[in-house]
Amino acid sequence: MLSSTGIVIGLIVLYFISCIRILYEYQRGVIFRMGRALPEPKGPGIVFVFWPIDRMVRVSLRTFVHDVPEQDVITRDNVSVRVNAVVYFRVVDPMKAVLEVEDYRYATTQLSQTSLRSIVGQVELDELLAEREKINRRLQEVIDQQSDPWGIKVSLVEVKHVDLPEHMKRAMAKQAESERERRAKVIHAQGELQAAEQLAQAAAMLEAHPMAMQMRFLQTLVEVGSENNTTIVFPIPLELIRPLLEPKKQR
Repeated sequence: MLSSTGIVIGLIVLYFISCIRILYEYQRGVIFRMGRALPEPKGPGIVFVFWPIDRMVRVSLRTFVHDVPEQDVITRDNVSVRVNAVVYFRVVDPMKAVLEVEDYRYATTQLSQTSLRSIVGQVELDELLAEREKINRRLQEVIDQQSDPWGIKVSLVEVKHVDLPEHMKRAMAKQAESERERRAKVIHAQGELQAAEQLAQAAAMLEAHPMAMQMRFLQTLVEVGSENNTTIVFPIPLELIRPLLEPKKQR
């Protein structure tokens, strides 16, 4: 009789030991008892799951990183591009993540793909390339709003790569080259205008001071002579020979 009691006690102890579950700090457990979910998730720490009437579903609260595969998208200005992105999300309500959707990770990844195709299809190519941050915020808001009933919080969405067709790359390269040539011509024209204005001011000043022109001639002669040239071409001002060209006054 004593041995039977000991066996029963031993079986009870083994049963309670087998009911022990340990949840890590980043885990929560949603327990179903007789098919009904308990009001609050359990964990972290030691949790008792009394099988076969209880069943526990573990949910991780860590951030998941999902790499959205490349999507073929046609932008609003009818340009075909291939776009991929990365989505960061985590579970904030384990009860909703288990009760409201069959597989919250699969549902969020599929939602990310469809949202990426939808948002990119509503913008033009220039906006997609130049305003990447704006598109990222819009994607994050759309995905977060639609996944909120599942207890999911989308913290960040980043468009990683935009692959353009070869003919579009060549067209954009020609456009960029033409833009650089236009800027170069404008800068050159502005430089010519500024130089002409400075030369006009210098000419007006030299005209008011004839001796300044003589000083410039002498300075030019010194600069040419310092280069050890054998031939020197030196212009003679008309003011020097004008008295010789004028007819002599009769005495």
